[in-house]
This record gives sequence, structure tokens and C-alpha cells, in this order.
Amino acid sequence: MAEEATLQVSASETIGTLLARNASRYGSSIALREKERGIWKESTWAEYVEEILACAAGLEKLGVEPGKAVLVLGDNRARLYAGMLAVSLLGAYAMPAYPGATLEELQHFLGEVEIVAAIAEDQEQVDKILEVRTAGASGIAHVIYDETRGLGFYEDDGLMSWDHLIDIGRHDLNEDPHRRESILNRTKPDDPAIFMHSSGTTGKPKGIVLSQKNVLAAARNGHAAGAFEENEEVLAYLPMAWVGDFAITVAAALLWRFTVNVPERQETVVRDMREIAPTFYLAAPRSWDQMLTTIQVGMENSTPLKKWLYRFFMDRAVAAETRKLNGESGGALEPLGRLLGEAIVFGPIKDQFGMSRLKNAFTGGEAIGEDTFVFYRALGIKLRQLYGQTENSAINAIQSPGEVRLHTVGKPVPGVELKIADDGEILIRSDSVFKGYFNKPEATAEALEGGWLRTGDAGYVEENGQLVVLGRVSEVMYTAGGERYVPNYIENRLKFSPYIKDAAVLGAGLDELTAMVCVDFEAVGHWAEVNGVPYTSYADLSQRAEVATLLHGAFKRVNNALTEPLRLQRFVSLPKEFDPDDGEITRTRKLRRKVVEERYADVVAALYDGSKEVHVSAQVTYETGEVGKVERSLPIREV
Repeated sequence: MAEEATLQVSASETIGTLLARNASRYGSSIALREKERGIWKESTWAEYVEEILACAAGLEKLGVEPGKAVLVLGDNRARLYAGMLAVSLLGAYAMPAYPGATLEELQHFLGEVEIVAAIAEDQEQVDKILEVRTAGASGIAHVIYDETRGLGFYEDDGLMSWDHLIDIGRHDLNEDPHRRESILNRTKPDDPAIFMHSSGTTGKPKGIVLSQKNVLAAARNGHAAGAFEENEEVLAYLPMAWVGDFAITVAAALLWRFTVNVPERQETVVRDMREIAPTFYLAAPRSWDQMLTTIQVGMENSTPLKKWLYRFFMDRAVAAETRKLNGESGGALEPLGRLLGEAIVFGPIKDQFGMSRLKNAFTGGEAIGEDTFVFYRALGIKLRQLYGQTENSAINAIQSPGEVRLHTVGKPVPGVELKIADDGEILIRSDSVFKGYFNKPEATAEALEGGWLRTGDAGYVEENGQLVVLGRVSEVMYTAGGERYVPNYIENRLKFSPYIKDAAVLGAGLDELTAMVCVDFEAVGHWAEVNGVPYTSYADLSQRAEVATLLHGAFKRVNNALTEPLRLQRFVSLPKEFDPDDGEITRTRKLRRKVVEERYADVVAALYDGSKEVHVSAQVTYETGEVGKVERSLPIREV
């Protein structure tokens, strides 16, 4: 234990040397658990590294080498993580894609770099890759699959199971006793760790290659800032193509020897999380909101006594936490009240949702609503905000446990320099910053200047060193009257309402601001059931007058925080959600503003020409890939 406490991490470490260290010094410790058919199967570091090495040797036999890429497609699976690490050991590009990636998106990836192989989760993802090949795209000569179900009679060229690949690799490793050491020590810190992509809000996603030095520097910086400790228990449920997952589930897990727990399916995450009870948990605000909604729904359906106890203790804890966040005295529940609340209310809720052992809880990606943030703090979950981007390996600034404020994202972590440019843009310099966009020198020159990364975010630093992020610099807009505003800032505050899932604020070059919103079907649907409001579909529910009253409340709360010229005047509730398959938002749910404004041009016009309603024919892409339409007359509602 003393050795672990004094462990020093060298800046010359690579993924290979860390795997070798973990296998030799901590070989019997659990590296991975994966749930399969209701049973958690464990792999030690020694077993995990051996499978990674066999995978690397097998992939090299298939032609994977520096300069070439391997596509990784599917939900979180232990073998897909092992495959990514194996590719990095060969100095090649591991390129994870979102499970819902369209054929067009996959073809875009094929146009960037030579993809010689793909590692797919199951039949669905294999079919998608084979369809890309059938469409005439070059590359992807070999397709390796994890789940064998449904693939037994496939006879396509280059198709093989994971087990077959591992057999090839093990045979190769056993032929040469020095092969393992050679693979582990082959790469250097500047060699690639992962090939990711930007969100693509303004065009095609740009390739971002993060080096092993980049991702391990971010993991060192996060540890130094107190974001996580050694031997954390984490749940691998975030999309594998999102940098936040790689930063925690791969880089930090490797460096600080986390135990990574892979849920059986995305649908079982809540149940699996309860069984694991992780010590570290990172989630987007939307996930925290959904969990809060589930808790509130459960309490509404419980007995009168339980509801009374819940409200009695939670109301007092929320009030105490609110005072504390506002810097007021009396910012804590009385010791006896806290103890009783923990035993009767707080503890059981945390246990039910797998948060009983949670020490380090974070939210990131966008602003989180005050009600949600305060609720978890009141529950005893020390929720903190984290700020980062793909270009800098996900970790720039975090809040410390004792310096939490709703409007800030904390101080820069050790190892990260931060300054504000004359135009208000946040600039970052660190070993965690990438070298540039893949084969895009012009975009790279715009993003990197004098060793500083131009984050594209506008913000400022308070006197106490806390960073405040306002929104994207490119989205700073002006009304016809010259009033400056950041639409994303207002949109995030609209989404603080549990009833609003997405929003698009309009008004650039116009006299006033308006908005289009998409209701949250789960939250609004539950509210409708509790309050006896009938509906037949999302399109029907979104237009109910009773739901409009809920939305009015959200708009009025936001307007109270805005100056008079920037207050929202009218809104429309759309008959469908913004969908990445329709190109309206990215896979990380960032708004593609230009697409939305063009697609709903008639709605935008109606919001400003005095119309009382507007007819909409909205595009819908179904799971089969077929495209349909939702037609509806939408009332223009005054705030």
C-alpha cells in the first residue's frame, strides 16, 4: 500500500509500458468486469493484457500497421476496449464510432484514412459495415465480431469471430518468446492512442488524433486535481466514441488501475450500476436529469408516509445546500437531521441507484440545471462540474469539493495553462492538447496558435480563479438593435426545465428573440398521466394546451434572468424531437443550428410575421433507415 501511495508516473510512459507494469506488478488485481447473461465475469490485469497482446498480434497478421486504421463500432464491450488498446500498441489508429452512426458517416471516415479492419459488437453493426463495403467503399478488408449470434451462416470475405482472431494472435505469440515484449515496447509517447472526431456542428466531423502522451497527461492532470484516485470502480456506459469515455475508461483506468465494469446492455445500465456501486461516475446533465426524473416519479407512486418523509428531509437538505452554494451561513443540515435523513431517505435512494459508494461525481458537456445540481448535492452526492474538449483529451478544469458554484466550471487542473484572449475566447496550453486536425492544415492553423489551443468557447476567469464558460465564440450573435447574446447559453437554461429536451433560440439580426423547443417525452408524458391529460403520440402531446402552460413557466424563469432586450417573446413546440439521424443534432446532442434553421424556415418566418400558427412537415428517419414525415399545425405561443 505504501508503494501505491508513493507511485510516481513518468511522462515517458506509453500504453504499452503501463500495460506491462500492470500485468507484472498488479497481475492478480481485477482490471475488468463484464456482465453476460446476468453474471459478472472478471478479468485480472494479467489476463486482460494477455488478450490485448493476442489481439495485437492477430491484427498485425491482418495488415494493421502505423498509418492505417481499425474501425470500432458498437456499444461498450470489454473486447472492443481490448481491441482499441491493441491497435494503439501497433502504432495504428483505433477509430471508435457511435453505435448509431449512419452509412454516410462511416463512408466519411473511410475517406479520411485507410481502414483495413473493423471490430464490431454484433450482427447489427456487422451488417452496417458490410453494407458500406457493398456500396463500393474501399477498405475494411477484415471484419471481426464479438457477439456470434446470427452470424453463423455469413460467408462474406474477411469476416471472423473475435475468438478466431485471438487464436491467430496466440499462435503468433507462442512462436516467438520475445514477441510480447516487442509489442509492448514498440510505441513512443507521440504515437497515436485514439482517432476521434469533432462534433461536426458546422459541417463534417474533423479527425482528431490524440497521442498517448496527450491522454496520459490528461489522466495525470485529473488525478493531481483530485478528480479521481487510484483503484476507482467505474461503469463503462458512455459512448465509446466520446472522449470522456476514453479519458476515464481507458487512459485513467490504465494509469491509475481502475476496475472497469461493463454493463450487459444499455438498457440494463441502471440495474447494473446498482450492483457495482461505482466510486467514480461521470455523466452528461441529461443523464443526471433523467435519473432525477426517475426518482421523482418513484416517489409520486409511493405511499403517503414515504412521500411525506421524502419531502420533509429533501426540502430541508435542498434549502441548506442552496444557502451553501450562495455563500450564506447555515449552509448545512443539522447533524441529527442529516443522520436521520441519511438513514431514512438519502441512503436508500443512493443505494437504489448505485450511488452508495460514490466519492467522485462529475457532470460535463454543457450547463446543468440548478434544481438538478442542488438536488444531488442535497442527497449527499458531491456533484462537481468538469470542463474539457476532445482536442485536449477531456480534462481542462474541474471544481474542487469545497469550491463549488453553479455558474463556474472550477479552476484549471495542474498541468493546464489557461488565459482569455482579447475577444473573450478561452485559450489552453498543456501536454494534453492535440497536434492538429487530421490532414486539415488550415483548420489546424486556426485552432492552434503559438502553442495555445483556441477552444472556441467564450468565457472569463473570476478573481478567485474560477473559470466561467459562456458558450461558443462562433455563436456570439447580435440582434438588429445591436444586443449581444449567446444562443447556446439561453438554450441550456431552457433545458434546465425537465420538460424541455432541446431548444433552438432565434433572433440574429432580428428585433427580438424567439425559440423552437422539443419537449421531453418521458418527463412530460409522466406529468400528463399523473394529471389526467390524454394524448396519443409525441406530436399530439407536444401541442396540448396543458403542456404549453408547463413550457410558459420555463420561459418565464429564463426571461427573469435575461435583460429586457434579450427576453424571449414567442415560441413553438415542435412535433418531433431533434434527432442525430435527421442531421439536426450531433451524436453528442449538440445543435446543428444551420440545418435546423433551414429545415424549419417556415416556423422561423411565422415566429416573426405575426402568424398565429404554422403548418409543418417535419422529416423523421426511422430505425430501418426509411424517411417519413410528421405533419402538424403548430400554434405560435406568446411568452
